[in-house]
This record gives sequence, structure tokens and C-alpha cells, in this order.
Amino acid sequence: MKEIIAVIRPRKWADTLEKLSEAGFDAFTRQRAFGRGKQMGLRYQGADGVMTEGITFLPKWMVTLVVEDDQVDQVVSIIQTANRTGQIGDGRIFVCPLGDAVRIRTNENGSLAIS
Repeated sequence: MKEIIAVIRPRKWADTLEKLSEAGFDAFTRQRAFGRGKQMGLRYQGADGVMTEGITFLPKWMVTLVVEDDQVDQVVSIIQTANRTGQIGDGRIFVCPLGDAVRIRTNENGSLAIS
């Protein structure tokens, strides 16, 4: 099993949800997040030509899914396709190994807990 964590633009959430649902990936967690990448937030050039600090942390959504190993490439591709604009700030996808999962209600673990 793998945990996929995607940090995406808020305006891309509806597209991401639609594409994941169409492919049968309906179980996920979504959280509001604030962050910045290499661009260090947003900066503005004033009338005097001087760059000034603007918004240092940008609003994002952090979407987390747990999938089987053989589904990782499909999910990553779906998220990339739904979120790529070619501009700075499109986001990141992290794929992490997951040792186990347990469904609290039934005490099922592993693949049974995520199906």
C-alpha cells in the first residue's frame, strides 16, 4: 500500500475530485493547507520598481489517498492531468510507503481496510 499526498490549487479541486471519482477512487481526505514553494509566496513590483513581499503563504488543498501499489501510477497521472497548468504553483505529489491500515469498525487491516 502507498499513501499519496497531493498539494494542489484550490480552484483545481473540482476537476481533481471529478477525475478521481470517474476512475473509482472515492476514498480520500481533503484538508486546507497554506504553503509556499521555490517562489517564496507572491511578490509585487511597486511603481518605484522595487520588489516587495506580498502573500508569503498561499492557500492550497492537501488531498490524501491510500491505494494499492499497482494503482499508484494511475492516481498520480490523474492528479497531474487535473492540476497541470504549466505555471509556478501547480503543486506537488508525494508517494509514501505505508506499513499498514486498520479499519476501526471491523478491525480489518491491510488491503481489506482500504477497500
